[in-house]
Amino acid sequence: MTAITLVRMLALAGFLTIAVILVLLLTRRIAAVVALAGVPILAALLAGFTPTEVSEAVTTGLTGVAGVTTMFVFAIVYFGVMRDAGLFDPIIRRIVSLAGDTPATVCVATTALACVAHLDGAGATTFLITIPAMMPLFDRLGMSRVTLTACVGMGAGVMNLLPWGGPTARAATTTGTDANELWVPLIPAQVAGVVAALLIAFLLGRKESRRLSRAPETVAAAAGGAGGSAAGSAPGSDAGDASQGPGAGPVTLSAEEAALRRPRLFWFNAALTVVLIGLLVAAVATPEVVFVLGAIVALLVNYPGISQQTARIQAHAEGAMLMASTLLAAGVFLGILDATGMVTAMAESAASVVPDAAGPALPLIVGVLGVPLSLLFGPDAYYFAVLPVLMGVGAEFGVADVDIARASLVGQETVGFPISPLTGSFYLLTGLAGVDIGRHIRHLIGYVWLLSLVMLAVAALTGAVRLWA
Repeated sequence: MTAITLVRMLALAGFLTIAVILVLLLTRRIAAVVALAGVPILAALLAGFTPTEVSEAVTTGLTGVAGVTTMFVFAIVYFGVMRDAGLFDPIIRRIVSLAGDTPATVCVATTALACVAHLDGAGATTFLITIPAMMPLFDRLGMSRVTLTACVGMGAGVMNLLPWGGPTARAATTTGTDANELWVPLIPAQVAGVVAALLIAFLLGRKESRRLSRAPETVAAAAGGAGGSAAGSAPGSDAGDASQGPGAGPVTLSAEEAALRRPRLFWFNAALTVVLIGLLVAAVATPEVVFVLGAIVALLVNYPGISQQTARIQAHAEGAMLMASTLLAAGVFLGILDATGMVTAMAESAASVVPDAAGPALPLIVGVLGVPLSLLFGPDAYYFAVLPVLMGVGAEFGVADVDIARASLVGQETVGFPISPLTGSFYLLTGLAGVDIGRHIRHLIGYVWLLSLVMLAVAALTGAVRLWA
């Protein structure tokens, strides 16, 4: 077998492997863990690699993702404990109380609340906090619930860039880079995204004010947005304990939640969180070490005793382990693609058909198309199947892996995740608010795409992303 034939065979095997994984992930036929780990192992064996060679590739891949997996697990535990202890409660109450009765301030407060609620990187948590807290106020003022989901989506989207968020963790796994290393240079872009989101929210509020002043008789109809479905009625009952207007608390706590709160430890927990984020930014230690230590301290101080600590870990184990298993499965996939030479062969084959002018501009292309790509590829499919090929092609044209990864992160499944039907929390966002999925996407896509372009421009100006090699 000639070298050229071998390369073609490996490239074909690699492309088929990725195609099968994409089909399985996009059609939701099997769990991501099964697809990411099972398909490449089977493909490598069918391609003629021995079980020993496959085993060594798997071991190498798992070793490469150990750090980011550890970081994600302990970050989920840490922020879960902070939420249980009530660290975010005063901030949330204050934001809701400042909303007032003006649509513009209500929209800004809603976006700010989503930003704060998304500090733990969990979309479901963010939507469960913000929608019940703000929907009664939107309804009372006659504001559209589609505007509500837009404001919440923007706030959650720009904060989804955090290193313990799903996309950055996945990108770090694929590039073999610390999530912290990918995120820190993008901080100015993320700050710009938050500011732009608040500004857009303000403009959306002004637009709502004009609409309400022109057609006051449509207030009652507008309050329901595009609901009218069963999905819209359930949140209404849940919102009965939610904020009933400015000055009210965001959600009435259950007895179990109240028992977990630690108001006397608020300032300790706040200081601990600031220190942890400072250590991440300063790169004093690796992210996994920072969150391991942070989780230990948070558990020891807030919930002393083995029974309390075990209960808190178990409470957050499902989300942590689901993501951890996905990252480990991705390590298997990436290890096999790399060790077998498939990814190199795919890159060489793809580079041969990419126009010379387009190759060096891959970061620009990826960055600009990140948000619409969120409608086609979920985070697993993009960061574990598409990104490795893009990086391989970029390498043929001298494009650094981190430039493609960071360009992806300013849009693909970050600010783009609130419009992505390929993420589970998307349905929670639209379902809680009782809005039509299609109308939500049409209303929000332009705004989040604009946010992505603003963040991409700032990332380029600050040197975080080289748009052209």
